[in-house]
Amino acid sequence: MTRAVLTLSLVAGLVTRAAAQWLGVPVWNSPEGGGLTVSADYAKPNCDYGSGSTWGVRLSWGRGIASFTAGAASWQPGGGGESLTSIGGNAAFRILGGTLPPIGSSGIRANVQLGLAHTEVANLVVSPVSGTAVTGALGFGVRLRAQTFSVEPYLSPGIRYRSVSGGGNSTEFGYAIGANVGFGLFGVHLAYDNEQLEGGGNVAVFGVGAHVAP
Repeated sequence: MTRAVLTLSLVAGLVTRAAAQWLGVPVWNSPEGGGLTVSADYAKPNCDYGSGSTWGVRLSWGRGIASFTAGAASWQPGGGGESLTSIGGNAAFRILGGTLPPIGSSGIRANVQLGLAHTEVANLVVSPVSGTAVTGALGFGVRLRAQTFSVEPYLSPGIRYRSVSGGGNSTEFGYAIGANVGFGLFGVHLAYDNEQLEGGGNVAVFGVGAHVAP
């Protein structure tokens, strides 16, 4: 009983103040999108977020101006306790760049990204508290190409809505600054995510990862 009570209070607090869609990782983006990509992610939230570390995996598929992603992340907050598992996905639609409409551009890219994820305590059959996150963001990037690699730095500001079972809801502004680096079929990615908190302050997380595009 004591463990259940501690888990409930801890998780409710973490889910309420944590940022992003999948808890414990940045809101990833790729304004160019396209193709099939498998990504593995690792992230470190800051102390205000809840510390600890997060592992995640994502599968993305894009065709034309649309890209769709499904993924999961497991965040182990600092100080021990139960881990939190987030499962969700997003859809992104390129609005600027490439050779396809609405607006063509050889270098600059922009997209609109909508995401949804659900979070529960990982090791309990019935989670005492759960959270749902909805994100809406714009992505602005540019594809820089060299002979053997390409770099896509981007900025992705947006609105994050979060609802916690029995704990109310909030809508906050956040942004991610990141880059996707490609070496043919293999690549790496990194991002820094910052979100304002209701009542003042902010939380942040830095993430890195690798991806393949078979």
